Amino acid sequence: MLALRTVCRRRQLAAFRQLHASVSANTPSPATTSATTTDAEPSQPAGPQKWSPTSIRTGLIARKRGMTALWNDQGVRVPVTVLQLENCQVTANIRSVRKDHSVYHAVQVAASDKPAKVTTKQMLGHFRKAKVPPKRIVKEFPVTPDALVPVGTTLSAIHFVPGQFVDVVANSIGKGFQGGMKRWGFHGLAASHGVSISHRSSGSTGQHQDPGRVFPGKKMAGRMGNKRITTQNLPVIRVDTALNLIYVKGTVPGVDDAHVLVSDAKKKMVALSNHNQAKGLYEKVLPKGVDDLPFPAGTVELAKTLPPVIEAPAYRRSPFLPLE
Repeated sequence: MLALRTVCRRRQLAAFRQLHASVSANTPSPATTSATTTDAEPSQPAGPQKWSPTSIRTGLIARKRGMTALWNDQGVRVPVTVLQLENCQVTANIRSVRKDHSVYHAVQVAASDKPAKVTTKQMLGHFRKAKVPPKRIVKEFPVTPDALVPVGTTLSAIHFVPGQFVDVVANSIGKGFQGGMKRWGFHGLAASHGVSISHRSSGSTGQHQDPGRVFPGKKMAGRMGNKRITTQNLPVIRVDTALNLIYVKGTVPGVDDAHVLVSDAKKKMVALSNHNQAKGLYEKVLPKGVDDLPFPAGTVELAKTLPPVIEAPAYRRSPFLPLE
């Protein structure tokens, strides 16, 4: 009797194994599904996408052409920096999983064509895969998953709307080895009263036998400039899509013709939009005069449907009107 029960039990286990094997063969494994999703290109919705306050768009690579001045419709002189795009194109969409299992999304952008003979074979293959000419500079901008841009897309200056705010990143102008007065704004020593040959000296740099050393981080003479600097919250005054020019108010770090990274301002665009959206202040989600942003990016095709020059009007009170 015991032997008969053992045989029946073995037959039941064999039947369960066969059923499980057939179900596993017909159902794709989770590992296979995730690998396919990772390797595939991001699917784009059929209809036009709309910008939302939680979206983070890609930035652009431009060249600083110099500074000039504009006069707004009230006759006020505005100092501006001219940034120009040089065939700025998308070369890749990056997706990677971090250690905490969150997903990192980024758009890789390249700009400024250069000859193929001075480009490495590795980068030639990368550009050939993206179907773009070789570029001088390649950078990536972190984005949200809904802001990925198709590879090969040519970006235009209309990506930034006049009236919005941008952050500009570049290497500052190198000044070489400078003293404490120029580098840190020290007052220096007295011009008289017994001071001789030490008028521009930094003075004392420490205490006495205790602690008997100079603390790390002490402001002293040293190399000045040539550091990565971010200038925040610069308003966009004018956009010229015919010449791919972006006019931003104020100064931008770096020498003329240097490459700079331009993106939506983190404080006055991204963070403020999220804050006002959460509080229900929908009329303050975007800056005054800005109704919407090109999403996921401002392309050359979009620029052809708009006027070649777009300028932000002046919303402040005219300084030439008398006070009542």
